Amino acid sequence: MAKIKTSYFCQNCGAQSAKWIGRCPACGEWNTYVEEVLQREEAAGPASWKSSSSLQIANKPRPIAEISYSEESRIDTHDQELNRVLGSGIVPGSMILIGGEPGIGKSTLMLQIALNLKNQRVLYISGEESEQQIKMRAERLGVQHPNCFILTETATQNIFKQIEQLQPEVLIVDSIQTLHSAFIESGAGSISQVRECTAELLKYAKESGTPVFLIGHITKEGNLAGPKILEHMVDTVLQFEGDRHMTYRILRTTKNRFGSTSELGIYEMLGTGLRQVSNPSEILISQREENFSGITIGATLEGNRPLLIEVQSLVSPATYGTPQRSSTGYDAKRLNMLLAVLEKRSGFKLGAQDVFLNIAGGIKVEDPAIDLAVCASILSSFEDLAIPHTTCFAAEVGLSGEIRAVNRIENRISEAEKLGFQEIYISKFNLKGINLKRLGIKVNAVSKLEEVLSSLFG
Repeated sequence: MAKIKTSYFCQNCGAQSAKWIGRCPACGEWNTYVEEVLQREEAAGPASWKSSSSLQIANKPRPIAEISYSEESRIDTHDQELNRVLGSGIVPGSMILIGGEPGIGKSTLMLQIALNLKNQRVLYISGEESEQQIKMRAERLGVQHPNCFILTETATQNIFKQIEQLQPEVLIVDSIQTLHSAFIESGAGSISQVRECTAELLKYAKESGTPVFLIGHITKEGNLAGPKILEHMVDTVLQFEGDRHMTYRILRTTKNRFGSTSELGIYEMLGTGLRQVSNPSEILISQREENFSGITIGATLEGNRPLLIEVQSLVSPATYGTPQRSSTGYDAKRLNMLLAVLEKRSGFKLGAQDVFLNIAGGIKVEDPAIDLAVCASILSSFEDLAIPHTTCFAAEVGLSGEIRAVNRIENRISEAEKLGFQEIYISKFNLKGINLKRLGIKVNAVSKLEEVLSSLFG
């Protein structure tokens, strides 16, 4: 009889220890180590996927020059937003992990994709919902697909038996935390079960060439639940973001072995499912009839997509002691840096002012090209002077108050011109290679922050 092997795993980060310890040395959390069985007494049985008693020839090293390569055609999801995020489609044999808040729409998105893949045989595995619940959601989406099959099962051994009979071309698992393997004693959702079930599905995906979508839970901190190795094992990690009280959802890539990690897809949640938003600039900019102080428009980039976003600021005297610095959708440390630049280089006394900054539309921006829009928005609120809503900004602000150049300025200018803006402020170092005569928008090229402020506020 084989000896039962056990070990202790941290339920927060997945670190392993031979004995129980109070505080995890990897993540610093207390009382998170749980004993889990690594191998059952019957573990000498057949493997979960494609077990065979026939001998296989071991792989041998080959020179990289002798390895033949042919680019495989990707599977079109019939969803332009998802295609963009994945890098123009689904790669055969890839494993894609999608995570997000509960109720954000992960299951709706995956079922919608499954129903839209008309030319593929899709198997949708659910460990959280019944067949009737999935049918009700499909009726609400209003899409029919005769080759979309639903399986409500959590045991991987039973799942692989159905896979061998059905031979699906796309596999969707909702969710990986509900699956369990008979070769691991611990309960579903534990570190060992998540790692083992993912490994079995990964082996199936690579050997059969079938793409696999995994829906993953997240922790209260917003990270994907389970061991960190889960994100390392898969090919692509997608994050489904958004406020449940708002209609817009953002699909963001955090890892992609077959494409860019800076792409972004935007959806609108409706009663009939998720609608693709082809022109996000129109929803990120508020429609208003008059100008208000503290509102500016910045031109940013998400991957290959230019976006025009609305920056809102409110500056008021601090009457309750220490001034507050609050930002939504923008890095708070960078906001403090820009406030220091405005006070040191431009002479604006903001040390006794409360400053609140908001990026409209619920989007999070990391592009430094909106620095100038943030500075103009703060001073517009501070001076209570409105900036024309036909003016936008695309430049980075340095610590010495200089206006720095940003990449792909032509795309930003073209997007602003397309949306009807009449004036844009950029760095003069971005002028090289731009034909101003062909543009239908006035381009103001500046080198210092003082030039922008004197032009806007006198």
